[in-house]
Amino acid sequence: MSKHRSSRTHHRKIAVAAVALAAVGVPSAAMAAQDGTSSAAPTASSAQDQVVDLVNSERGKAGCEPVKVNDQLTKAAQDHSEDMASHSNMSHTGSDGSSPGDRIERAGYSWSTYGENVAQGYSTPKSVMDGWMSSSGHKANILNCHFKEIGVGLAKSGNYWTQDFGAAR
Repeated sequence: MSKHRSSRTHHRKIAVAAVALAAVGVPSAAMAAQDGTSSAAPTASSAQDQVVDLVNSERGKAGCEPVKVNDQLTKAAQDHSEDMASHSNMSHTGSDGSSPGDRIERAGYSWSTYGENVAQGYSTPKSVMDGWMSSSGHKANILNCHFKEIGVGLAKSGNYWTQDFGAAR
């Protein structure tokens, strides 16, 4: 019986991982492209606030409730943006091999579901949101009504962006 219970638990973990991996998506080459805008870049906190406003605007159009900023998700997102910038590598895998779920948990967030969007090279909140909304996997995270909270990170050196979405347990 315990073998069956263990198997069921194993399947549940695989399903959560599959959902999380499907929600995370794979960064596309388009997300790494420079946007070519020449406007002055906003400060990081201002840019992060603007991204949240743009996310909630898109969610409102889709009939989703707005996401609320969560300090733990913000820490996970900011730390990942800084990690990507310091290693010049845009990826959902951290330099220490961590997954988005690992980093979110490390920041103290107990999730029931999560998603992550990353991008590099976009100099403004509008341009990075346009890029994400042009990508089906990234757009799906933004418009996922199951997500209730968000954290946004930006490392100005190289403009590495991270959005971490979640719903707490």
